[in-house]
Amino acid sequence: MPQIPRDSSPDSSLAFWREGYDFISRRCRRYDADLFEVRLLLQKTICMRGEAAARLFYDNQRFVRQGAMPATVLKTLLGEGGVQGLDDKAHRHRKQLFMSLMTPEAIGQLAKLTARQLRTAAERWAKTDRVVLFEALHEVLTRAVCAWAAVPLAEAEVESRTRDFGAMIDAAGAVGPRLWWGRQARKRAEAWVGELVEQVRKGTLEVPENSPLGVVARHRDLEGNRLERQIAAVELLNLLRPVVAIARFVTFAALALHRYPHCRRALEEGDGDYRAWFVQEVRRYYPFFPCVAARVRHDFTWNGYPFPRGTRVLLDLYGTDRDERLWEQPDSFHPERFRQWDGSAYDFIPQGGGDHYHNHRCAGEWVTIELMKVAVQALIETMTYRVPPPNLAIDPGRIPAIPASRFVISDVSLTRA
Repeated sequence: MPQIPRDSSPDSSLAFWREGYDFISRRCRRYDADLFEVRLLLQKTICMRGEAAARLFYDNQRFVRQGAMPATVLKTLLGEGGVQGLDDKAHRHRKQLFMSLMTPEAIGQLAKLTARQLRTAAERWAKTDRVVLFEALHEVLTRAVCAWAAVPLAEAEVESRTRDFGAMIDAAGAVGPRLWWGRQARKRAEAWVGELVEQVRKGTLEVPENSPLGVVARHRDLEGNRLERQIAAVELLNLLRPVVAIARFVTFAALALHRYPHCRRALEEGDGDYRAWFVQEVRRYYPFFPCVAARVRHDFTWNGYPFPRGTRVLLDLYGTDRDERLWEQPDSFHPERFRQWDGSAYDFIPQGGGDHYHNHRCAGEWVTIELMKVAVQALIETMTYRVPPPNLAIDPGRIPAIPASRFVISDVSLTRA
């Protein structure tokens, strides 16, 4: 039986934090293999990349998610007890809560709310000298998603709620102060939305039954019980927070418009297909989340390699989207490549792979795509702006990644009523 290539370091956690998005792919190239073994946080871990690895990773008969994610990610980004850590029937039942809200009508409603908020924000931006786009988008998306979810959001609390959403997301791969701020933000956010859930259940807050807040508050588990308050809070935040996280993708879209003017010209010509290709290429090309984790359900072998029960396994999302065997000239930004893409669930996985209903693929992926289209349209058609020369470099060691300047724009003016 062949042995999985092993990284020689006693523990590679510091290297992972230093190299970030490049950590797995760099070592796969070093060992000329699609997988290798390493110690991360003192745990034996198998790291994989590529289409075949993704097909394996999303085999629910071979992997589970319970106990896979590091505690730091649970205590900041995801929350404890949420759908991401469930398996089998419990996961499918909870996932249906999310997928029931991902209808074309619901996504269209959120898209309209986002477009309206972008227009209102652009009017404010036109009255200021400069705007840090990434930060401003957080507020736009916080307002839009709370309105969509029927979550009350007083004007006086917009800034603090927006800041907490951003801190939870920014702490996902952090150590030090960013991690501490993320944990505090999650505590505040769970207390806030947990109280809203209780108010809905008591009848002191009336919301539409089919609204995200109403659906979460009334959801029952496989035994017919309502979700515990804390779990309900986690799942409601799992509907709100990912929408705010789209600010990163939109910022990367703005960066692509700036760096590749021929793409802007193609978008200005109004080709709807090209807009879809552009959005997908932004999602493929720019770093969003580096990898996802699972644990081996039971002993098995794959391509002759042993996978012992309980071993943590990481699938390289970013590296698979940059795999030169799957994508011609993967380090080039080329939206037209999606003209011929066959829609595979395993070669293009910026938000996970497999089936949305049965696997641990992001339930909000369709929302991400639609809101990015809305935002790109606004950047192209609703406003003009100038991009001063700040630092637009992206540090691959920073998780989650973002341009160093957070993308500053100035001299904003409206172009369409």
